[in-house]
Amino acid sequence: MLPAERRHRPPADPATGPVLAIDQGTSGTKALVLCPERGVLGSAEVPVRPRHLPGGLVEVDPAALLTSVIEAGRRALTAAGEPVVAVGLANQGETVLAWDPVTGEPLTDALVWQDRRAHTVCEQLAPHAETLRELTGLPLDPYFAAPKMAWIRRQLTGEGVVTTSDVWLVHRLTGAFVTDAATAGRTGLLDLDRVAWSPKALDLYGLTVERLPRVVDAAGPVGTTTAFGGEVPLTGLLVDQQAALLAQRVTEPGTAKCTYGTGAFLLAQTGDRPLRGPHGLVSCVAWRFGGRTSYCLDGQVYTAASAVRWLGDLGVIQGPQDLDPVGGTVPDAGGVTFVPALAGLAAPWWRGDLKGSLTGLGLDTTAGHLVRALCEGIAAQVVEIAEAAASDLGAPLTVLRVDGGLTRSALLMQTQADLLQRPVEVSALPDVTALGVGAAARMGLDPGLTVEQAVPAWEPAAVYEPRIGADRAAERLAAFRSAVAALLDQAPTAAAHD
Repeated sequence: MLPAERRHRPPADPATGPVLAIDQGTSGTKALVLCPERGVLGSAEVPVRPRHLPGGLVEVDPAALLTSVIEAGRRALTAAGEPVVAVGLANQGETVLAWDPVTGEPLTDALVWQDRRAHTVCEQLAPHAETLRELTGLPLDPYFAAPKMAWIRRQLTGEGVVTTSDVWLVHRLTGAFVTDAATAGRTGLLDLDRVAWSPKALDLYGLTVERLPRVVDAAGPVGTTTAFGGEVPLTGLLVDQQAALLAQRVTEPGTAKCTYGTGAFLLAQTGDRPLRGPHGLVSCVAWRFGGRTSYCLDGQVYTAASAVRWLGDLGVIQGPQDLDPVGGTVPDAGGVTFVPALAGLAAPWWRGDLKGSLTGLGLDTTAGHLVRALCEGIAAQVVEIAEAAASDLGAPLTVLRVDGGLTRSALLMQTQADLLQRPVEVSALPDVTALGVGAAARMGLDPGLTVEQAVPAWEPAAVYEPRIGADRAAERLAAFRSAVAALLDQAPTAAAHD
């Protein structure tokens, strides 16, 4: 129970009142109470623990996702001590489940975006890979939602509806059956040019008879929820990486951001048209506001913080807080090269079947060398994506804005700037996804607000400039690329690879 003076606080002004911004992520749900004038008034985080099973299977209890959303939201509101005028919800993007639209009860576990079990669907559809890429902007890969949806229908159940996790969460909160355009663009079922469900893609995946959610803008009234106390409108919906893109004010073509979370995700703006390039990146919806769509290029690194966690599970370090002190015990990686493809390689290779490699080990190899090699492996993958984006855009990226928990590591960020040979601007708040969906919620409450008015001004907490020359950076990247080439040579070509 809140103190009396807080319980009787007058209702917040819709124009300036705080909003509750919730980021439902892979390993946890974060909630912020955001005020345009006073900043973050309250925050909370509730962990979520997916199950990592043999064979590349990753699943989570849907009830844990919903519970984490409600608990995180309520704790943030308690910390803020005042009501909010709207709610915004960001989601994982490619995580899917089947559920009963009448009762709202899950019919399956949720298959997390990292899950690889739908590779059999991709193998069967390999002859149609280029058709699907042209239609949807996405390569044929079990990372995306449509193969998982088709797998659930073939292997688990034909009952209820099968959707991305956001649709289920929104339904449980408000009763609505909707998804935002950017999340729909992560399925592999959305016509990228029309921003509408593609009959051709649905037919190829065997999902023609499915009841699909209505595709809505990122900002606008969806419904109301009483999950966080009084009746509050849900007015912002956006997939997680695009929410971070918005929060970092990456709104002009050629600008880019990278989020270092469970994986690392680099997105570059392309403006009001989709750009389908030949360099292995995803072309997708950035967001849709007021019926107007912005697009972006997207590249993924499957394992970033999860690779750090793996190193911790081996006892090399205790956790991400050890990256800098342990890595700082040595001046370089000591000839060790780490390709941290612990869940396969994503963009621009799209070889989820590959395993990681660790080469150049010797009796003199220390924990510090392994930490530095891991940082270089993560950063080198981001460089590959950035260079692919620059090739597609026809001009190099001028700067990279970054966020996420791993940006707290000065070693990783300096390594990123060195290998990229570009400045790296670190967000003042490591986790900006909630800020982005909070801005969307505010725009949904007040349609007169522009993006520039809704999103706080960008002020980096730190800027990392390259400390090594281009020749040295090229040498370090060459070692990484040679290690990747060796993996590609050793492994049989995946049938799902297009």
